[in-house]
Amino acid sequence: MKIYTKTGDKGETSLFDGTRVKKSSNRIESYGSVDEINSHIGMLLSLMSSKSNLSDVVEDLFIIQNQLFTLGSDLANPRQNLDNYPRITEREVTFLENCMDKFDKELKPLKAFILPGGTVEASQCHVIRTVTRRSEIKAVDIYLNNEISKECFVYINRLSDLFFILARVCNRRQGQEDIMWKK
Repeated sequence: MKIYTKTGDKGETSLFDGTRVKKSSNRIESYGSVDEINSHIGMLLSLMSSKSNLSDVVEDLFIIQNQLFTLGSDLANPRQNLDNYPRITEREVTFLENCMDKFDKELKPLKAFILPGGTVEASQCHVIRTVTRRSEIKAVDIYLNNEISKECFVYINRLSDLFFILARVCNRRQGQEDIMWKK
């Protein structure tokens, strides 16, 4: 099978149900951003591979990478009533919330805004957080038009929150203070 099909050469692509849409549609941009998030997580995992004090984070990130494939599938499928396609459910949202609760316990409460940065791993978490916010912005219209599930949209929102927490965890575990914003 060739990697190129030439079906997108006129600025359109197909969704799971065969519907043709512009490549610039919010749906396509949203799941394109999810693919970008997954790639950035792959880079983060490469950076974390030699850090034993981040092994629990690595385990959770592998799970999240798999969930992101489900999220991409969900975003690419406009027909919400098809049961045979993978979907983001409350279970995946709860997984992210449990991760946030687990990691947040080791952090001091914030008294000011922090700047993205610190360790390389923390900086990469901030990149992932911002790309996730962009994906959420692209998904909001399709969510408000009832074209994706609430769980799908909430998952994206929780994911960016998790990466904010993970950035702080990476800094703390590597002895780096968060960088406080100075007014």
